[in-house]
Amino acid sequence: MKTDLTGKTALVTGGNIGIGRAFSELLADCGAKVVATYFTSDFEPFAKEGQTIHGLHLDATDSAQVDAVTAEAAELLGGKIDILINNAGGLLGRVITSEMSDEHFHNVMNVNFSSTFYCTRAALKYMPDGGRIVNLSSLAAHDGGGRGSVIYSASKAAVIGFTRGMAKELGGRGITVNALAPGFIANTTFHNTFTPESIQEAIVQKTPVKRAGTPMDVAYAALYLIADTGSFITGEVMEINGGLYYV
Repeated sequence: MKTDLTGKTALVTGGNIGIGRAFSELLADCGAKVVATYFTSDFEPFAKEGQTIHGLHLDATDSAQVDAVTAEAAELLGGKIDILINNAGGLLGRVITSEMSDEHFHNVMNVNFSSTFYCTRAALKYMPDGGRIVNLSSLAAHDGGGRGSVIYSASKAAVIGFTRGMAKELGGRGITVNALAPGFIANTTFHNTFTPESIQEAIVQKTPVKRAGTPMDVAYAALYLIADTGSFITGEVMEINGGLYYV
């Protein structure tokens, strides 16, 4: 039976491509009204089951812009944001620590962690009791990631700490806050840009289920947490990696 999110509203940052687009499409398919933000890519209009997904340009590392765009999103959604998915983020480049500039360090921390903080703080002004927040972490937060991704791993570990702290802070309002930690998700800009095909194939062979993940694998995990099925789950990190975490 399909999850029914009719009457619910959602803001998905980085919701135009890859995993973010899967979030946007699945939530709309379940009946939610969705606003998807985008930054590096041009917004591609799309609709599911008659639900139009609105696109808003957003630099999620800019605090003032986050406040303004979140207010605009809330207006498009009828004045409230029931669901926030903090998906904006990225590796930006593989750089070893001894060669890393301050600029790269701050850029990676900002795009992955500061953005999560800014967007959560802004969305809480419009989130009713019983809302849902899902933050995107990564398997790299647990295992340190691949070569040149130390700060990316650290930023995603920070997201986990933030998730657990916010779960305590918002629990009294019935707002749940959880994180997803995807492993290797194929056919995404992230890996197509930064992970050579030979490495991708090696990761698949190492993965116990012997396949790469898909953006929809991650989206369905989020849906479980967002729906009533996840109402007693908060402060948790859901691992979506085909068993790779345990190898």
